[in-house]
Amino acid sequence: MELVSRQDPHLREVVRFAACCRALTLLLQASLLALFNLLIPDHAADAFSPPRLSEPGPWDLLVERLLGGLSRWDAEHFLFIAERGYLYEHSCAFFPLYPLSLRAVAQGALWPLQGLLRLRSRLLLSAVLLNSLFSLLAAAALYELGCAVLRCRGVAFLAAALFSVSPANVFMAAAYSESMFAFLAFSAMWQLEKGQSWLAGLLFSLASGARANGLVNAGFFLYSRGKRFALQLQVGSGSVKKLPLLWKQLLSVASSAVLMCAGIFLPFALFQYYAYVRFCGPGISLETIPEPLLQLARDKGYRLAATDGVKPPWCSQRFPLVYTYIQGAYWNVGFLRYFELRQIPNFLLALPVTLLGSWAAWTYVVANPRHCLTLGLERRKSEEEGKPRAGFCCPAVFVYVVHATVLLAFGFFCMHVQVLTRFLGSSSPVLYWFSAHLLQEHEPLLWSEGTDHQTAAPRSEKPLLSKSPGSCGKGSSANPVVRLLLNWRLLTPLSKCVLGFFLSFWLLGLILHCNFLPWT
Repeated sequence: MELVSRQDPHLREVVRFAACCRALTLLLQASLLALFNLLIPDHAADAFSPPRLSEPGPWDLLVERLLGGLSRWDAEHFLFIAERGYLYEHSCAFFPLYPLSLRAVAQGALWPLQGLLRLRSRLLLSAVLLNSLFSLLAAAALYELGCAVLRCRGVAFLAAALFSVSPANVFMAAAYSESMFAFLAFSAMWQLEKGQSWLAGLLFSLASGARANGLVNAGFFLYSRGKRFALQLQVGSGSVKKLPLLWKQLLSVASSAVLMCAGIFLPFALFQYYAYVRFCGPGISLETIPEPLLQLARDKGYRLAATDGVKPPWCSQRFPLVYTYIQGAYWNVGFLRYFELRQIPNFLLALPVTLLGSWAAWTYVVANPRHCLTLGLERRKSEEEGKPRAGFCCPAVFVYVVHATVLLAFGFFCMHVQVLTRFLGSSSPVLYWFSAHLLQEHEPLLWSEGTDHQTAAPRSEKPLLSKSPGSCGKGSSANPVVRLLLNWRLLTPLSKCVLGFFLSFWLLGLILHCNFLPWT
């Protein structure tokens, strides 16, 4: 696999650092969980908490003590679906690829442990193993993607290192689908940049089977095909003889775009059909459902698969989409529905990532006004000369900035705003590229061998990425994030803000999420 090429020391360091950060995350969550359980009991959250139907053994208790902090909040939904299937209607808000993967690992690779651990413990252990693997692969894919798009190995290296200390780190470790989605999305983007359209389509399709926002990735295909055709038009403009060829190319572009988009939407459509058959059909017998789970449904008002002939209201809609119904009915998701005074703390939680995402979009537009006005469809001189601009503000980043901005706007106005950090952190490389761009442009430790200014690195130390801001040399393979942290007192205020956001959200997320306290 190309992701683990031995020829690239930067890639080896990215994978090594990602592995170290994942191990540290698991160690911290176990330590913090034990510490806070001694000091204060878990917060009594009004969240999904299904009853345990079998008595845990000593090894189950050990797994719960060490890894229980990773099964909070939405993780309970994924683990329950992996164990019991889509028993409750609201479970259909969580897409099937991730719980199916958990079940496969628990029943396959961890099958020898069934005599020691019950199924739920094996599912939790599967989540830890899978998410650790996906996090490493996602970091490597982000590095490769950054090299292909930014054409600046140093910034790509720094961005991939920042991904390993992501502010959404706790969700990359917990039994959530974020790590899987990040790996699939970043890998698909990378393959598309390499021209591997069918492999990219397959990965994008799998991503839409893990999370609903994977559907937005169809825009990458549409833009890629549209841009290619627009550039061909500019090359062949003014030639009447080429019109039949252009029509043929247009038909080819349109058909391939439709096929690829259909492939991306297929998992979503199949899942909606499955939910329709399960909850709008004859239903299942109550006798097959354990009594504690039936009682939970009665106490909480959860709707089971239709057993009494009464169908859910969404079944009679013209387009019976269970996902959109559940988001509105169970979680009150919708345009401006979250704009309430009592939600101000959650808006404050989302403020750092909102500012960072908005700043990234503004920086790109200011640096490339004409490119943005023409939607990047105009052939530029630098492209004709074979010397495209490198770095975050290069032309190739345009579609990624648009993608991140669309996600940011949708999340801010239509979703529970506090999830923006993990929403963007697992879906878009822009959060990491722009953070790396800011550090590269404004942190002397990364580009200066030393000056008389107090914030400069000692003269005996080598520059970490390049000799000047904006330079895109290969740079050192030494880890830039580690170097910055070891020289924290010498950092500029901007660097402290960027790294402080990443590290504080990582640590606070572990403390709060693992003890069932509200977090992003």
